Amino acid sequence: MSNQDTPPYFNISPDRALSMLGDPTSTVGLAEIAGNYRRGRQDLVGRGLEEGGERKLRLFSTWEITKYLIPIAPQHFRRVLRQRPDLPQGLSETEGGAKWFTLDEVLRLRAHFGAEGSKSKEYLPYRPKGLSAKIVAVANFKGGVGKTSTCAHLAMSAALDGYKVLMIDLDSQGSLSSIFGAQVEDEWQTIFPLLARHYAETLRSDNQRRIDRGDPPVAMDDSLADALKIKAGDLIRPTHWPNIDLIGAQLNLYWAEFQIPVWRMAARGWKLWDALTETLAADGVLDQYDLIFLDTPPALGYLTINGLAAADIVLVPFGASFLEFDSTGRFFDMLHSTFASIEDSENIAARALGREELHFEWDAVRAVMTRYDASQQAEMAGLIQSYLGSTLSPHRQDFTALIGQAGEQVHGIYEADYRDFNRETYARGRETFDRTYAAFKSLLLGIWRREERESGI
Repeated sequence: MSNQDTPPYFNISPDRALSMLGDPTSTVGLAEIAGNYRRGRQDLVGRGLEEGGERKLRLFSTWEITKYLIPIAPQHFRRVLRQRPDLPQGLSETEGGAKWFTLDEVLRLRAHFGAEGSKSKEYLPYRPKGLSAKIVAVANFKGGVGKTSTCAHLAMSAALDGYKVLMIDLDSQGSLSSIFGAQVEDEWQTIFPLLARHYAETLRSDNQRRIDRGDPPVAMDDSLADALKIKAGDLIRPTHWPNIDLIGAQLNLYWAEFQIPVWRMAARGWKLWDALTETLAADGVLDQYDLIFLDTPPALGYLTINGLAAADIVLVPFGASFLEFDSTGRFFDMLHSTFASIEDSENIAARALGREELHFEWDAVRAVMTRYDASQQAEMAGLIQSYLGSTLSPHRQDFTALIGQAGEQVHGIYEADYRDFNRETYARGRETFDRTYAAFKSLLLGIWRREERESGI
């Protein structure tokens, strides 16, 4: 066998390997590596920004609006605009060329057609009055399953559909925040102060009881005192989408995973799993939005527990492979053991005191198959469907070239200008996410209708 035929790991010269090795890496070296990543990240994110340094959502053409956003014939759309000069008229890149509109203008046009157009068409999204926003947690402790991209694209789909959306990034890696161009300086601009406030309120109540019975109170440090002053509205930031807001994340948010158990030890009565739910409700957030999407960390830690406990709908993305199926099954095992343990622990005391017992319940829990390749994974996907039944969302989210290209540009698919792609590639890439959203929307509307009937609204 000649040298050319041998595997590349044969005949490696130790001396040549040494010459290529470089010096050992110290903590200073780690700082240099991190600095290189930071500069690179700023450059890559900057490619999705405008000259002023702010991300700007692209325009939408008449063709795109009438095909995907407002169910109306293009001719009638143009006729209405001619008849109503007070409505947004759009911009043409060339004289007599196609008209392009901002999403804010599209939303105004949708509101007009919803009020004046045919009652047989769905111009405005279904949203029962008097019901709170639905909270959707996207979770899996396995990375690389499309968790953040699924969360982001569902939020964008809902926004294009006319819903008002809040995104909450619970993952200290901050990938969702990057997609929406957020610059988060420290943990006090993340969800952390709301969790701290919830604990501080519990501590304050406990201290009052201590004082009432003549015991000294537990000292409350300055950071907790500061957290008591912070409301959700102080943390919510607008994005380049007119109907998507964001509470972002950054690396320091991970500190919550260490701080929460310390607080729990200091105040055993603190119901940490209620922290996110109760602060959002107390601050009126559930009345300000239609949908709240939570992107959770790829681990079943305290932040994920808060997100899952707050959620009405839980979506678990995973790929059609044995390893991802196996890992996701273990994730559900851990979900069960974690929340059953909380219930058991709380209900021992509840039964002893004659109080109402704790029972976690979700409107729906669904697994979502992502990055699906029908040419290679159809058999495995069919087997998985037979095992999971209705728990598996009926649509399999295909991987297409558009998904990869959108990710390279730090954009969501719906932010990509279809003129930058082959039309077939764009249509196929968009269709798989449209179908994912359709499956989710069917779930959402069914839940809202069930609540309507139960409440008699």
